[in-house]
Amino acid sequence: MKIKTIEQIRKIAAELKKQGKKIVTTNGCFDVLHIGHIRYLKDAKKLGDVLIIGLNTDSSVKQYKGDKRPLMPEDERAEMLSALEFVDYIVKFSERDPRNLLDAIKPDIHVKGGDYKMEQIIEKDVVEKNGGKVVLLPLVHGKSTTNIINRIIEVYGNK
Repeated sequence: MKIKTIEQIRKIAAELKKQGKKIVTTNGCFDVLHIGHIRYLKDAKKLGDVLIIGLNTDSSVKQYKGDKRPLMPEDERAEMLSALEFVDYIVKFSERDPRNLLDAIKPDIHVKGGDYKMEQIIEKDVVEKNGGKVVLLPLVHGKSTTNIINRIIEVYGNK
């Protein structure tokens, strides 16, 4: 099973590092999985040997996206991500940001989307303190959960 607790992933990551594996992490809510997510995660996996996704729990998504999100419950989001062959592990976290999780994993590379600028990435210090680096991947333009929601409202909103 790919879905792990923070304590389990801490042990797995330490063992992977002993084996010389390059660990790549990313994080997000991955609400309404779409092609932008798929391409981003595939590209992230290419940067190393193991891809670990930090998945925001429902409560942490609400903290930064508001009460109407997420649309999909955390267990379903985790299950969908775990079905992707290029995703090795998923670990849920309840904080607003992934710094504590990243401090536990100590990734070689932490990936963020191109909608961020390096100076906006609050977890950069934690990643670098543990010997890793942050990499920005380009966005798949026009592909986002917000765009999907807006399109559904536009097409079906008056029915």
